[in-house]
Amino acid sequence: MENVDTDARENEPQPSGGNTRPGHSQRGETGWRLARAERSLPEAHATIAVPRHLGFWRKLLAFSGPGYLVAVGYMDPGNWATDIAGGSQFGYTLLSVIAISSIMAILLQSLCARLGIATGRDLAQACRDHYSKPVSFVLWILCEVAICACDLAEVIGTAIALNLLFGIPLVWGVCLTALDVVLVLWLAHKGFRLLEIIVISLMAVIAGCFGLELLFSQPAVAEVFGGLAPSPEIVTNPAMLYVAIGIIGATVMPHNLYLHSSIVQTRKYEQTPEGKREAVKFAVADSSIALFFAFFINASILIVSAATFHAQGRTDVAEIQDAYLMLSPMLGVGAASTLFALALLASGQNSTLTGTLAGQIVMEGFLNIRMRPWLRRLITRLIAIVPAVICAAIYGESGTARLLVFSQVVLSLQLPFAVIPLVMFTSEKEKMGALVTPPWLRVLAWLVTAIIVVLNIKLLLDFAGITHGGA
Repeated sequence: MENVDTDARENEPQPSGGNTRPGHSQRGETGWRLARAERSLPEAHATIAVPRHLGFWRKLLAFSGPGYLVAVGYMDPGNWATDIAGGSQFGYTLLSVIAISSIMAILLQSLCARLGIATGRDLAQACRDHYSKPVSFVLWILCEVAICACDLAEVIGTAIALNLLFGIPLVWGVCLTALDVVLVLWLAHKGFRLLEIIVISLMAVIAGCFGLELLFSQPAVAEVFGGLAPSPEIVTNPAMLYVAIGIIGATVMPHNLYLHSSIVQTRKYEQTPEGKREAVKFAVADSSIALFFAFFINASILIVSAATFHAQGRTDVAEIQDAYLMLSPMLGVGAASTLFALALLASGQNSTLTGTLAGQIVMEGFLNIRMRPWLRRLITRLIAIVPAVICAAIYGESGTARLLVFSQVVLSLQLPFAVIPLVMFTSEKEKMGALVTPPWLRVLAWLVTAIIVVLNIKLLLDFAGITHGGA
């Protein structure tokens, strides 16, 4: 590990001045206010070797994995709540929102991979090394709020699945999800590759369950393709916009931007301009394939909801529990509800695993703290689990859908504070060197950022009752 770090530092641009000390201004050629500190996720950094002389497909396989950990966040229980609500209320109309937000996600995650590989920093570290301490601290607080909102969805979703499958009370189910810390710690000692394999296996379970649900629900194919075309009503209808913003928040998730920029560095690639350029190419391919897979899952949830509930006039289905109870009777297939709950459990457990990692990366990156991995993960898990326990205790089983959808809107409102720094950093040549984003990609990235900001402003105005009489 020490050799990897040394090699990486030798290939980094060095400041032009000879008197610059670590931790002081190094804007010179590197473009950073502070020198790079500890490696991102140090216990897993560069632990997966990528042999130099491999064919295209074998090399793609070697780089595959981080994209699937990121894709987990795009099919977590928060997505289920927004997709079920969107499908039951508006049919297939919001499929276009899932498609557009998935394209946004692919673009933004490609920037994350580029940032991590080019600079050796994750997004949290980059923010700390660029901004002043007060600004960095505020960004950290906002990110922690987003992680809490994300974990609220993941933990409650897992607890709901445990309740549906085994009758475990919601509060106890929330507490049981804290055990994923033990699993992550165990996996960390077994190697990062094993964690990736388990996550991909759970994703395969979700895909299999919803593949069967699609067969059972028999959606109207023409209407499905029609739903992929954007409708102006999505923006003009406040109720539809609220769910649409929730879908964007559930799809383009802030903590995934921090996560991806870190875990792409688990690969041990050549620390040369050519090696880094190749690493970016394969990392982007990995995340794009994985996010297309996540799009299939997301779209399937909404399609099943639309074909089952909206098609039969049940536009009021928003609770995951209601969807579970109604699927089998309405489809006439006894296994439909069980498959639904099983997929939900796999989704929730996957999301809490990656959420724990993201929490660790964010805390380490922004605060530059050094402590034992088990303690870091325990702290980040408690930050997220405590609000979930309180919400479960207060609201119980009623109102979980409102909590889940609202949590996704909170994520969406936090997105600009993660997206703007990401696009800004990857657009600066003095920070990125030869891997700076090309002009065409820069334009697309800022366009996506502008869309996210405008949609959020529109949502806030509707909430305040300034436009369309309020949401």
